[in-house]
Amino acid sequence: MGEPHQFSVHLALGGGSVADVLLWKKWHRSVVLLVASTAFWFLFERAGYNLLSFISNVLFLLVVILFLWAKSASLLNRPLPPLPNLDVSEEIVVKAADEMLVWVNSALSIAHDIAIGGNLRLFTQLAIGLWIVSYIGGLFNFLTLLYIGVLLCLSLPVVYDKYQSAIDIKLSAAYKIALVQYRMIDDKLLSKVVWPSNKEKKTQ
Repeated sequence: MGEPHQFSVHLALGGGSVADVLLWKKWHRSVVLLVASTAFWFLFERAGYNLLSFISNVLFLLVVILFLWAKSASLLNRPLPPLPNLDVSEEIVVKAADEMLVWVNSALSIAHDIAIGGNLRLFTQLAIGLWIVSYIGGLFNFLTLLYIGVLLCLSLPVVYDKYQSAIDIKLSAAYKIALVQYRMIDDKLLSKVVWPSNKEKKTQ
């Protein structure tokens, strides 16, 4: 028997510059992202620097540099700062609105199925998911979670791309076990719900 078919992790991540960074194909950019995120996390999480003050100081320094550059350029007949036209195109706004519309409609559909349709199974899944998010959020603050997300994005894709076959076997076995456990818990919860009988409906 041949080896199981492997899909391209690079294409799954979009096949562009982001995929190259996450898979360390452009290692210098990956290193820059890792060092920058680590410095950012250390600066605000460990050193106690205030994010609002940092943004304000950086913007102030940038404006001062550009102002002095422009003044010196006019006095010394030098080229002005190479700033692009700072405008947002209508195409970008439409794409962002379309993406947001998909997320909003999906959330509204889930809310409708739970509130109006009485979908107990979907309600259970949502409740468990929100509880897990709440539990993880109680262990770390948002900045630490963001930093952990960056570390995972820079490590998991490249590890999976290298050991895809072995990881797929382990994940398949773990998924089957988790699915069995989930169905057992879900059946127990559904069995405890008292559904109205046909006789009760007729008497009402």
